[in-house]
Amino acid sequence: MRAVVYDRYGPPDVLRVEEIPVPVPRANQVLVQVAATSVNLSDWEGLTGSPGYARMGGFRAPRRRVLGSDIAGRVTAVGAGVTRFRVGDEVYGDNLSLMGGFAEYAVAPEASLAHKPQQLTFAEASTLPQAGAIALQGTARARRGQRVLINGAGGGAGSFAIQLAKLAGAHVTGVDNARKLDFMRQLGADEVVDYRREDFTRLEPYDLVLDLVAHRSVFAYRRALAPGGRYRCVGGTVRTLLRVVTVGAAVGWLTGRSLGVLLVKAGPAHFEPVAERCVAGDLRIHLDRTFSLEEVPQALAYVGEGRALGKVVVTP
Repeated sequence: MRAVVYDRYGPPDVLRVEEIPVPVPRANQVLVQVAATSVNLSDWEGLTGSPGYARMGGFRAPRRRVLGSDIAGRVTAVGAGVTRFRVGDEVYGDNLSLMGGFAEYAVAPEASLAHKPQQLTFAEASTLPQAGAIALQGTARARRGQRVLINGAGGGAGSFAIQLAKLAGAHVTGVDNARKLDFMRQLGADEVVDYRREDFTRLEPYDLVLDLVAHRSVFAYRRALAPGGRYRCVGGTVRTLLRVVTVGAAVGWLTGRSLGVLLVKAGPAHFEPVAERCVAGDLRIHLDRTFSLEEVPQALAYVGEGRALGKVVVTP
């Protein structure tokens, strides 16, 4: 089968398309013929090996040769013990533990997959597992009348988070680069901020801040919160994350605020509710661009450099 592989961390040009054996599912695994794989920032981090936690699977060289976790496709074989799926079933899920989505076939644990809703295309379904779970859990405490800020709101998770916070009745501020301001307004953001021109931590205080690209000091984040406010980050530099869980937690406790890292729970229970709301018409999936396997380097650069409006999908 054709797959996009790499053997060392680096820029997109370390990737190449190769013919490799079709993987064989083990016990409690299924083999999926990949119809679509969405690109996440975690793929970019896995490619570059930065931040440092992206190397947890292999410090000097990547442990998985094929990136791509959010897959959608058809089951072509099942391993021993699989009971929820049969050959021919249309499935989707977050295969973060095994990766392999940037290929024609991928093996995934049964527990990480769900049946694809008929109303969604494979490309649409592939956008939901990771980004949808982050957005759903990151905005779970948004309430009517609250002021919610989402930093990195023009990307995959952010585009869902804006909509979910608005559905909860919150006043939403989206922060991203200038190219994404109109896009965030279209998603429902009440206010938009170009982070290159304004420091969102010096605007009005917020009841909830979901930070998808944490790079600032914990004291700036504390300044951005109203009394009783909550700050949660997903991703960012290792230094920032460590400071949030140590200094940030202490500063927040002393000042009546809550600063911490959002520990995202993965699996169908955490992304199927987002799919249901998409099917119901409450949420809109925005597919910015679709790339082929040969174009995976360009797809990863497009997302990693912050140019994507919503989600980007690779279709083998």
